Amino acid sequence: MAASSNCSISLLLIVALLSLSSISTSHAARSLLQLPNLPTIPSLPQPTMPQLPNIPNLPTTLPPLPSVASLPTLPTANSPLPSLPTLPSVPKMTLPPMPANPLPNIPSLPKIPAIPTLSPPPSN
Repeated sequence: MAASSNCSISLLLIVALLSLSSISTSHAARSLLQLPNLPTIPSLPQPTMPQLPNIPNLPTTLPPLPSVASLPTLPTANSPLPSLPTLPSVPKMTLPPMPANPLPNIPSLPKIPAIPTLSPPPSN
């Protein structure tokens, strides 16, 4: 209950501070509006812009595209391909032979005895 009371008091305090700040702002705006007329700023002379240089007339038509006969020829699919270089031979990797005697037996894990479970008594 006390926490709720503290929260509501702090909320009321924040609302009061915000309303006081808005009152002072509106009072300042009203006092600015009630100032006597200020002198007008004299108008400045208009600057003169220099003339842009003349651009020569560009052609309205595009030059013709090159003809197919002037383009270089590409190799066709029937042309012979160059032969691949010969690769050096790589030695074959071999594993060592398996031992003649069988692998030793690995002992098995010991058996853990079962934990007896308690069952509820039979109902009559």
